[in-house]
Amino acid sequence: MSYTALYRKFRPQTFDEVKGQDHIVTTLQNQINAGRIGHAYLFCGTRGTGKTSIAKIFAKAVNCEHPINGSPCNECATCKAIAAGSSMNSIEIDAASNNGVENVRQIREEIEYSPTEGKYKVYIIDEVHMLSNQAFNALLKTLEEPPSYVIFVLATTEAHKIPITILSRCQRYDFKRITIDTIADRLKEIMDNEQIEYEDKAIRYVAKAGDGSMRDALSLLDQCIAFYLGKKITYDNVLEVLGAVDTEVFSRLIRSIIKCDVVEGMRVIDDMVVQGRELDQFVSDFTWYLRNLLLVKTADNIEDLIDASTERVEALKQEAEHIEAEVIMRYIRIFSKLSSDLKNSTQKRVLIEIALIKINKPMMETDMDSMINRIALLEKRLEDGVVMSGQIPQNANGFGTQNSGQQGSADQTAGANQNSAQNTQTAPPPMAVPEDIRYVADHWGDVIKLVSSPIVRAKLGEVRLSVKGDNTLIMAFEHTSMGFDVCNKPEIIEMIETIIANEFGRQVKVEVKQLEGGNYGSDYYFQEIQKKINNITIQEEDF
Repeated sequence: MSYTALYRKFRPQTFDEVKGQDHIVTTLQNQINAGRIGHAYLFCGTRGTGKTSIAKIFAKAVNCEHPINGSPCNECATCKAIAAGSSMNSIEIDAASNNGVENVRQIREEIEYSPTEGKYKVYIIDEVHMLSNQAFNALLKTLEEPPSYVIFVLATTEAHKIPITILSRCQRYDFKRITIDTIADRLKEIMDNEQIEYEDKAIRYVAKAGDGSMRDALSLLDQCIAFYLGKKITYDNVLEVLGAVDTEVFSRLIRSIIKCDVVEGMRVIDDMVVQGRELDQFVSDFTWYLRNLLLVKTADNIEDLIDASTERVEALKQEAEHIEAEVIMRYIRIFSKLSSDLKNSTQKRVLIEIALIKINKPMMETDMDSMINRIALLEKRLEDGVVMSGQIPQNANGFGTQNSGQQGSADQTAGANQNSAQNTQTAPPPMAVPEDIRYVADHWGDVIKLVSSPIVRAKLGEVRLSVKGDNTLIMAFEHTSMGFDVCNKPEIIEMIETIIANEFGRQVKVEVKQLEGGNYGSDYYFQEIQKKINNITIQEEDF
């Protein structure tokens, strides 16, 4: 006897055997028990969720000679004939290959004859959305007022393609994606029935790879069993057969991204290619890994939302500490687009490597997501301790003392005059700048880090700093920048003044200005402060 695929061998034969569609099963059973059977049903849902299986069970149940709680007995002659495909009371039609108006006319001719046995003639039209417009029009009247002994069950994966005139004449049932737990439990039942050893972790991965489809999961399991025939199905076996990647590889990749280590990231991709892994699946799974990372970063008690071991969740939490939520969302957008681009590409590895470089080098892009990423990298550098030239020695309060500040100012002035003399013969002499303003300017990166709004943080990275009077810090934006509109608001100014007061223990007044034509004025220290800001926030070659 020829081998029968698992999804065919273990196709549900009663409503009780259907998994993951309890809301539909209960409704149909109640209708059968109460004798309130409709004349047209529309089953919608993704592939492998049980649409055709339930339609066949329904056809048996309405014709069964001895139904049990609305479910077929599978013992009577009618049930056996329908199960064997020899009954004239259950007619299955594939609309993908029978989509013309002539096929529908044939149905209209056949329904004129009542069933010779049983109560109902059930027409199951699979992939009904494939019917032509003329075929839908021909079916319309028949679907609206069929003979009392005719039931139509229309199944589709794309309900949006069905005309509203057809939809309005059917009872619609939406089939849900089956949960990983439900699929895994069913796979374990089948493995026990087939007397095949397995690891729970392996079965769970197959269930996850099924993506809500019981049929897909069974097909993948069938493939794994065939490859390792007579052997125990292990997690590593499943990864090998499916061309999938262990989550440890994703952890290695995300850690290389956090460190901006392009070379290490390329090594990960190279390992995947050498091992023959499926690159489309690799990108899809890594996007899902980033999704889990985002959940860990933004929510508490997410163990129920993440299909991973306790150890893996802990590892995700450690990785999430080193990366901002907005940055993770940027990564997800990049890899989601990459997943779409890979479908029709012949250079998949190249596209993945370009995406990896784009992630590691946000300065190559100028959109808001990239700016937020760049600021997050700068904050990380500051947290790790960036040495800034000309930093003022600190006293117990974190500010430079007046004497040390004067010495530092003299040293800086000398250095500035020397550099200026080398660059231009007309450099203006330096102007005196109060130590508090100067210290804030030198540590502007610390101010940016404490701003809660990502948009404001991004714009503060573009600011040019200067001084006015004894205690006023000027934040100047180029006339082409949107920073002036974003930051020139009382609440934003007050927030920055509060951050400076709390962080440095000094009252500093902040004013926002807009520069015309890129003219930063002749204030020499204005330019010196800007050099310090550049060293912290703008200089791309430091990345």
